[in-house]
Amino acid sequence: MSMPTVGSLRARGAVDVSPYNPEDLDLCCNKGVGNRSSRGIESCLCYVEPQNLTGVLEFLLLGFSDDPELQPVIFSLFLSMYLVTMLGNLLIILAVSSDSRLHTPMYLFLSILSLADIGFTCTTVPKVILDIKTHNRVISRVGCLTQLSFFNLFGCLDSVLLTVMAYDRFVAVCYPLYYRVIMNPRLCSLLILVSFSISLLDSQLHCLMMSQLTFCVNVEIPHFFCDPPQLLKLSCNDTSTNKIVMYFLGAIFGGIPVSGILFSYTRIVSSILRVPSTGGKYKAFSTCGSHLSVVCLFYGTGLGVYLSSAVSRSPRKGAVDSVMYAVVVPMLNPFIYSLRNRDIKRALLRLLNRRA
Repeated sequence: MSMPTVGSLRARGAVDVSPYNPEDLDLCCNKGVGNRSSRGIESCLCYVEPQNLTGVLEFLLLGFSDDPELQPVIFSLFLSMYLVTMLGNLLIILAVSSDSRLHTPMYLFLSILSLADIGFTCTTVPKVILDIKTHNRVISRVGCLTQLSFFNLFGCLDSVLLTVMAYDRFVAVCYPLYYRVIMNPRLCSLLILVSFSISLLDSQLHCLMMSQLTFCVNVEIPHFFCDPPQLLKLSCNDTSTNKIVMYFLGAIFGGIPVSGILFSYTRIVSSILRVPSTGGKYKAFSTCGSHLSVVCLFYGTGLGVYLSSAVSRSPRKGAVDSVMYAVVVPMLNPFIYSLRNRDIKRALLRLLNRRA
C-alpha cells in the first residue's frame, strides 16, 4: 500500500497537518534529512513526526472493496446476516428464559453464549452497514479503541464460555448422579462471573497496549474493523515487544480455554467408550454434539483466518476471511443448537405458538 500524501490525509480529516513553512523546509534540509536537490526536498516533505494515538484524530477503515457496484451487494449481505444473527440468538434467549424446563446450567450457559454472540456481532457489523450507507469509512480514535475493546471482550467471552460448557458436559456425562450437586446455582454464577472477569481483563490489556502505539501519517486500516494486528502494522515505532505481549495474551487467554476443552472431551470420550450398549453411547454423545460442533466451528474458523493471514500478503483478503469468525459463526450458532437439540426446538415452538 502506498503512503498517502499529507494533503490527502488533511482533506480526509485524518491528521491535523498545518501548511509547511519554507523556513522549516530549509531548516529540515540543512539538518541532513535531505539536500537542496528534488530528492532532498521530497524527503523533507514526506517526513512527518510520529504522533501518539492521542494525536491521531481519526482512522480510515478501507473495508472490502472500493468498487461502487459491489457496495449494494456487501450492504445487503451484511444486513441480512446481522438480522439473522440477532433474531436467532434472541429466540434462543427468549426460549430459555420462558421455559422453566430449560432452567438448567447447560441452557443458562447457552443463553449467555447467545448474548455474547449478539455483542460480538454488534461490535463490527452495524459500523460496516453504516459506512456503506453514508459513504463514510472514518472511525474516531475513541471509537477505534472502544471497538477493539468490545471485540476482544466478547470474543474472549465466547472462548471462555465454550470452556465452561465443556466442563458442564464433562460433569453431566462422567458424573451424572452428582450433576445437580456439582453444578449448583452458586457454582454456575461463579463460573459466569469469572468468565466475564477474564474477558474484561483480556479486553483492557489489549486496549491499553494499542493505546500506547505511535502512528505516522498512514492511518488507513485495511480491514472492516479496528483489528489489533492491523494497528500494529501501521505503527511507526518498534512493535516487537507489543507482538510478543499479544502472542503471550493469546497463549494465556486462548490456550488455556482450548486445553480445558480438550481435557473435558478426552474424559468424556473415555467415559462414553466404557458404556456397554450402542444406544447408551449415542445418548451420551448426543448431549455433547451441539457444543462440539460450535467449538469446532469457532476455533476452526479462527485458526483458518490466522493461517491464511500468515500466508497471504493481501490485507483485504484477511478482512474477507475474518468475516467467517466475526459474523458467520455467531449467525450459525443458534441454528446448530436449535436443529440438534430437541428441548430447544420444543421450547421455540411453544414460544412461537404462544406469540401467535
